[in-house]
Amino acid sequence: MASTSIHNAQGSGAHQPQSNAPSAARDHGHIEPGEIAVGVVIGRASEYFDFFVYALASVLVFPAIFFPFEQRLEGTLYAFVIFAFAFLARPVGTVIFMAIQRAYGRELKLTLALFLLGFSTAGIALLPTFDHIGVWAIILLSLLRVGQGIALGGAWDGLPSLLAMNAPQNKRGWYAALGQLGAPTGFIIAASLFAYMLANLTTEDFLDWGWRFPFYVAFAINVVALFARLRLVSAPEYAKLLDERELEPAGAVELISTQGRNIIIGALAALASYALFHLVTVFPLSWIKLYSLRETADFLVVQIWGGVIMAAGIVISGAVADRFGRRTTLGSMALLIAILSAFVPTLMNGGEAGQNTFILIGFALLGLSYGQAAGAVTANFQSRYRYTGAALTQDVAWLVGAGFAPLVALGLSAHFGMAYVSFYLLSGAVGSLAALSLNRALESKEE
Repeated sequence: MASTSIHNAQGSGAHQPQSNAPSAARDHGHIEPGEIAVGVVIGRASEYFDFFVYALASVLVFPAIFFPFEQRLEGTLYAFVIFAFAFLARPVGTVIFMAIQRAYGRELKLTLALFLLGFSTAGIALLPTFDHIGVWAIILLSLLRVGQGIALGGAWDGLPSLLAMNAPQNKRGWYAALGQLGAPTGFIIAASLFAYMLANLTTEDFLDWGWRFPFYVAFAINVVALFARLRLVSAPEYAKLLDERELEPAGAVELISTQGRNIIIGALAALASYALFHLVTVFPLSWIKLYSLRETADFLVVQIWGGVIMAAGIVISGAVADRFGRRTTLGSMALLIAILSAFVPTLMNGGEAGQNTFILIGFALLGLSYGQAAGAVTANFQSRYRYTGAALTQDVAWLVGAGFAPLVALGLSAHFGMAYVSFYLLSGAVGSLAALSLNRALESKEE
């Protein structure tokens, strides 16, 4: 059958004899997995920085300047609705830009995608507020957010898949983890910028011009990342290696008709990680902002330390996955996330000590789980489907697991109580465990 299991891909070199990898590296200018990992970190860190700048602004800024006619809760919920637009648009962007790559090449596709991302991000920084142009401010914000989503879908460069296929067999978990370090890196930088400005600007200055500065920084980082990534993927050695590994875009219709099962299983396998992602970053910040007397800047500092712990957890996850297997690691973390879900009400309602405990433990589990999430979205596909399959599976995982998480979690906690957030997080853990079990069952039948 076309599909293979996460377990099989880990052990078999993902349909490619592992002994060929070192010789391939020698033939193409000594390309080592570490070099590819650097490219992955650069690309993901720039994207995640954009991602978190917008996410934090959705809590700290947008309710006040785009929805001043609503109460703070309703304004934040509306901001989270627009926040979700990017996740809805992301698969569309993947399909559109895959077609562009098939017609015009990888370099043009990546250039257009990152220019669209930079334009959308800079456009948000320049937006007039509701007080200046009324409902058009909300419409323009929504369009620019959709632009960010389409661009993020198009920015897929295939390097994570190339890394997975070229890493030494006994260090696949380690290299998969290195590629995930972009997430805590982007969060730490974005949160640090906002925390600094909140601590040093008046509320009026922050809402007037201070919040725009991180978006300008994001635009500058995009420009630097664009040239760094273009230099990498357009280099003859990398281009030839991508071609030889069959990491070229496949048609969306063909992919879904032949690999739809793998997309669903791959997305759900990491669902616990994606569900937890926004429940320790965006949601608790909104809850603190609305219902706590804590200083927002101080809470951001706690989350920054959480990001550091997440980065350490990602690195540790590589050693754990290489020792016990990626599937076992993902399943174990999903189980621990399920256990954590039972304590969400107690910890979030437990004052500063309880909230800090939830944030730090949550970030630790997120790092251990998210560190291997990339394996769940790349390992089930044959080489010819891996490039597009990995991108679409990641898009679906973000959409189902994280896209609406801040909106749902804040809405549930505000109207029904924090216990419902526990059920939401638990559902993500159950989804991961079910997908991993299904993958094991399918593996047994295929054998």
